[in-house]
Amino acid sequence: MLDANKKITISGEDALEALAEIEFMLVSLRKMGTYYIDKPCEDYQRATTDFIDNARITSRLAKVRGLITAGFDTTLGDDDMDDLERYMQGLEFWKPT
Repeated sequence: MLDANKKITISGEDALEALAEIEFMLVSLRKMGTYYIDKPCEDYQRATTDFIDNARITSRLAKVRGLITAGFDTTLGDDDMDDLERYMQGLEFWKPT
């Protein structure tokens, strides 16, 4: 890891914006889970899918990622990757079964 990335800073405004987005998603999903606890699973699944689509959750998460990663130095290392790429390379993403 680059020394510059061992400690990054984020403005209070950006941190609050990121936290507000995360709070919206977490509280909404928790409320949905509580509401649908005694209802058919299919209804819960449909509601969460609709929420993810209609509330643009992937766009909101991309925004949060951008706010957090803006402070990183993205200089490429000897492996032609920056610290973020290197750290994320082992993630296993969803794929159809």
